[in-house]
Amino acid sequence: MGFTSVWAVTAHPDPAIATFATQLLPALREDRERPGARERWEAWRRTPLPDHRTWYMAATPPGILRADPAAIEAFHELTSPGPAVDEVCGGLRDPGFSVLDDVWGDDLDEEDAFLSVHSKEYAVASLFHTLGPARAGLLPGWCGNFLLTAAETVATLPAVERAFSFTAAERAEAGTQDWLAYGEREESVLDGPPRVWRAAVGKGYGLCGVAVHMA
Repeated sequence: MGFTSVWAVTAHPDPAIATFATQLLPALREDRERPGARERWEAWRRTPLPDHRTWYMAATPPGILRADPAAIEAFHELTSPGPAVDEVCGGLRDPGFSVLDDVWGDDLDEEDAFLSVHSKEYAVASLFHTLGPARAGLLPGWCGNFLLTAAETVATLPAVERAFSFTAAERAEAGTQDWLAYGEREESVLDGPPRVWRAAVGKGYGLCGVAVHMA
């Protein structure tokens, strides 16, 4: 069955962040606290998955670690859009709120937004696998979903910079683990989020991160 997912990081003034909080923060907490969520995170933190190119091999060459299929499934469950945030963003809990209109509206400047749209793939899954649990653990919120005031955006920037800082060799290796396909003008999940974070700090804005199914 096909689907389209979006992971977006967008910058907004604090009054807008406060408006979004009424809808999004309870849903984010609900997804973080749903049964098994924390256990899946801890399992991945303890045992990161190997090279994604080995995940579905019928057999791996000698000396190459192959991932446990159950661990792969648990990781995808961890990093796919949460049902509560999905419902809120789709207007299923409150028809008066829609992430498409209220968060990603036409008045959003390009410099204030990173949107990663993919068919049959999840941007957060590829990002988290590429970063690994130590770096991913530096990001605020829960698995790509967060809502930060301007002050919180400033406070979290140093950790975000550490999460996305690579040597040339590290960046080349990270590129082999990001399995998403990008168009000519699309930003990588390794580039877009820190860019928007810096832009938000520069403008005195807060940030909204949401991962959702759109179809």
